[in-house]
Amino acid sequence: MNNMNQMMKQVKKMQEQMMKAQEELGTKIIEGTAGGGVVTCTVNGHKKVQSITIKPEAVDPDDVEMLQDLVLTAVNDAMAKAEEIANKDMGKFTGGMNIPGLF
Repeated sequence: MNNMNQMMKQVKKMQEQMMKAQEELGTKIIEGTAGGGVVTCTVNGHKKVQSITIKPEAVDPDDVEMLQDLVLTAVNDAMAKAEEIANKDMGKFTGGMNIPGLF
């Protein structure tokens, strides 16, 4: 019975650590860029877009598609970096297993 109580304490501690790590992910800011930095996207560790910055030299009214591509690339870059950070931070709890819905 003592072993069961000890195991439950360890599970509870791990859950608390996972919740804290998940909260900390939300405070991390990750930046993605495109076009040598003319378009920048920042996201938090929960993969929520925080801002998109477009320098004036990226705006060409005759080539809107290029600007759209730059924005898309910057957002995808930021999201990929956020995913990598989340996997690294939360992976220590899952042993490298990808558990759907966890993060």
